[in-house]
Order: sequence, then structure tokens, then C-alpha cells
Amino acid sequence: MIEPGLKETRRQKLLAAMETSDAEAVAIVPGANFYHLTGAHFHLMERPTVLFVTRTGALHAVIPELEKARWQALAPEVETDYWQDSDGFDAAFASVARRLNASRIGVEGQRMRVFEAEALRRAFRETPVLDCHAAISSIRLHKDDAEIAAMEKAIAISETALASTLESVRPGMSEWDVRGRLIAAMLAEGADGPAFDPIVLSGGAAADPHGSPTADRVLKAGDPLLIDFGAAWGGYNADITRTVFVGEASARHRDVYAAVLAANAKGRAIARPGLTMDELDRTVTGVLVEAGFADLVVHKTGHGLGQEVHEAPQVMKGNLQPAEPGMVVTIEPGLYRTDDVGVRIEDDVLITGDGCRSLSAFPRELTIVGESIR
Repeated sequence: MIEPGLKETRRQKLLAAMETSDAEAVAIVPGANFYHLTGAHFHLMERPTVLFVTRTGALHAVIPELEKARWQALAPEVETDYWQDSDGFDAAFASVARRLNASRIGVEGQRMRVFEAEALRRAFRETPVLDCHAAISSIRLHKDDAEIAAMEKAIAISETALASTLESVRPGMSEWDVRGRLIAAMLAEGADGPAFDPIVLSGGAAADPHGSPTADRVLKAGDPLLIDFGAAWGGYNADITRTVFVGEASARHRDVYAAVLAANAKGRAIARPGLTMDELDRTVTGVLVEAGFADLVVHKTGHGLGQEVHEAPQVMKGNLQPAEPGMVVTIEPGLYRTDDVGVRIEDDVLITGDGCRSLSAFPRELTIVGESIR
């Protein structure tokens, strides 16, 4: 549950963000923004669940009847229309539309589904529905002390779990085995669950940045082992990647690793308020290019992190948004040579008043795990 003062602060942020848009009201569906404003965790399901906020700060909602008790306990201040499965939801939407009488409705374009948007169009008739995803989500750009503390807890759980998992890694284990051990270790350390399905890739499969682990691929001497994972705790997420080597690392793999390590260190050294996401990405990627690996660069430097694993701001070429205190971004340079090697080193970094602080601290130097095969 979110205490009332924090709720009000967050809602005032939303009203300020709405001033930058053309929307007279916004419609928010379950997810990070919905939770951030209300403290209510609902899943996106077949029953539409929508919070409406007007420019004047009025709060309205369409909520399924079966969620009534929980919703009233969390958001008694919201004027709500409840609907039964047997009756359908159109009447509830129409009731809200009459009260709002808004000429333009903003929605989360990356989250709202077609059937919810169609319900809005039926209720609001000729009212334009605008994509205001960036404006709505901007309320989560700057993390407060409580949010940072939750992320630090998620990261601490993650790093402890990774340490214990790597101690158990041996040749002959499958990627699926490593993944299972990692998830179990996070849960044992108190995680609410994994922030996302861990990416555990070995050998040439590590060259697929978002590949899926299998029970068939087993660890062999000389294999890179890329692990991209994170714990969720208190509504916030960690997102960490480390690449280790099983038994030994070849000279060519060591060269790739050294370039990625240098790029990661550069990003953590220069991130600061005022530096644009474009500049941060170009500088970090430039280290990889200067090392002679331009052809192995396939993705941007990073992304925002918080209640969602991927959120604003995007650390990428062309994003001229400046870093600001309270933002948390990942710095995750990587190099990928098809069917040979993939190396990514990812840290979660808080922008401070005069620079940055890496919230993640798991060792980054090249690490050999498991026993050598002879």
C-alpha cells in the first residue's frame, strides 16, 4: 500500500506531465504506472480495468466487481464504476465518459490493448484517443529514496544468488540446470520472484543476445557462459549480466572480453547529469569500435530500470534526453560473434547530483568457473 502523501506527490507529477500533452484526461491500465499511482497490483486480463485521471486531478475508474473490496481498500478516493461479468463493461465506460466529458483521451500506447481502446472509443464516441505513453511514464523517471532502496535490495539478492550459483557450475551441466539453480537461489534469498526469465547461454549460443536456455546445451571447457538475470523485490527489479568462462578462456575470447569490460567501465565513469543518452551510448559503443569490433556490436548501451525491467530513458543513439539525478539506467555493452562467443557486462547505475553510482557491484574481471576438463 502507498501512503497518501506519496500518492498525492505522484499524482501531481502526472498532472504536470499531462500539461506537456494534448490530453484532457488519461486512461491507465494495470502495470507499472497504474501501480505507481494507486498501489494496486492487477494483471492485464480479459476484464478491462482502467484508471482515469483528468487535468484537474479528478480520479475515476472502471473496475470489475470481483475486485471491488480490494480496490476500495487501496483507492477509496477514486470515483469508481464497477461491472459484473454478466452485464458487460460498456455501461461502466459510458458512465465515466459522461462524467469526464473530455475532448481528448491519452493512453499508454505501449501497453493498452486493442479491446480496451475500442471500449474507450465506444464510450467517448468521437473523442480522439492519443498515445501519451512517454508523458504518462515520465512520472517514474526519477526514483525516490524508497524506490532506490528497493532496487538495492533486489540487486543484493541477485548478486548473492549469482555468487552461489557460479560456485556450483561445472562442465557437463546444462544451461537449464544453471537457470534452475539461479532462480532457486534468488527465491532462497528472499526475492519476490525473478524479474524476468533468466537468459543463460553457453558456447556459441551466447552470441544470441536474447536467446533461450535449453536442457540440451551442456557446458564445455572453453565455453563462454552469459547470464542475464535479476530478482524482483518490493515492486522493483534488478537487471544484471555477467559473462564467465568454463574451465579456460581462449586468447581471442579474452580480447573480446577486455573490450566489453573497458566499454562498461567507460560508461560508469562518464555517466552524469547533463550527459545525453545519445552521448553516453556513442561513447560506450566507441570503445568497442576503437578496439576493432564494430562488426560485433548489435544493440544499444542500455535502458531505464525500475518497476519495469525496460523503461525510459533508452540509452541509445538519437535520444537527446539528458541524464538527471534519480534516473537509474543500465550500462550493458556487448559483443557477439555468431556461433563463437557473446560477452555482455551489465550494471545498474544511479545518476547522482554530480555523477553516478553503480548500484550493482558484482565482480567484473574475467572469471573462470568450474573444473577444467582434461
